[in-house]
Amino acid sequence: MLDTEISRRRLLLGAGCAMGASLFSFPALASRSTHSRELSFFNLNTGERVKASYWEQGRYLPDGLAELNHLLRDYRRDEVFNMDRKLFDQLFLLQQRLGHRGEIQLISGYRSPATNAAKHRRSKGVAKRSYHTLGQAVDVRLQGVQLAHLHKAALQLKVGGVGYYPSDNFVHLDTGPARSW
Repeated sequence: MLDTEISRRRLLLGAGCAMGASLFSFPALASRSTHSRELSFFNLNTGERVKASYWEQGRYLPDGLAELNHLLRDYRRDEVFNMDRKLFDQLFLLQQRLGHRGEIQLISGYRSPATNAAKHRRSKGVAKRSYHTLGQAVDVRLQGVQLAHLHKAALQLKVGGVGYYPSDNFVHLDTGPARSW
């Protein structure tokens, strides 16, 4: 009976550890080397700039997230949406990988379903069910970084979706399943 009890405890402990480890997102592993995360954006559509710390000492900062969410809003309808925090972590890791300290040039962030539907009617290049409408996608470029180099670095992260649009001069990033086009 004692052997059964110990084995069950070990099994439960092992399962609990595995479950706990799965709750950590990929950026949490990289976060050991830094105490804070900051992003700078320039919204090409509105001319707005923001530089915000969104994570410090193991926790996300509501004020920093709010600043970033506002800048990435659907500017056509002035709708702010809580973007997926993993998207900010993905951008942070991408900049670290590239050694880029400048602004991220934002082409598109959050899109309301109404805005996305209108864009989809005008262009079949806009997905009907876009991750932009879920707050899980951005279209960006980095000043001073060749688009092909940005694309390659994003693919090397092996997280989320990565779309390459050289004729429109941007890379699409999202927190959906890992895939590329």
